[in-house]
Amino acid sequence: MPADTGTPFHIGELATRTGRTVHAIRWYETQGLVPGVARDEGGRRLYVELHVGWLDLMERLRRTGMSIAEMREYTALAVQGKVTLRQRRDMLAAHRERVTETIAEWKRALSLVDRKIDFYDEWMASGHRPPLVPAETPSLKPPKRGRRSAAAATPR
Repeated sequence: MPADTGTPFHIGELATRTGRTVHAIRWYETQGLVPGVARDEGGRRLYVELHVGWLDLMERLRRTGMSIAEMREYTALAVQGKVTLRQRRDMLAAHRERVTETIAEWKRALSLVDRKIDFYDEWMASGHRPPLVPAETPSLKPPKRGRRSAAAATPR
């Protein structure tokens, strides 16, 4: 990741541009997730526009469940340049697949929550307990990482 792109600025401006705290930015750096940070003659960090987008990518990868170790690996590959394009693309494609599966699980879970809300609304409106909300048929795929399926039946 080249650090010579555009006019450099300090961490306070990066915090303002990204909406992140100085503490959060330093945490990302400590984790090895912000490559190409230069220092001025006073030892203060210097950032360029590329770092704004990079921090956004790192935060989104983290929020979508990518491990810090995977993020470090991705960052290390990016530092190596275009010889790692295929590896980075494949990492992101695999991550995208995991995110897509998680979204599908959450949608199934949300559907059950919505049905339960409707169940309570009907009960309160009529004064009579409606029939139980049926649980969705669990998928044939086993849950990942030992987690229980989000679509599993809930207590009534």
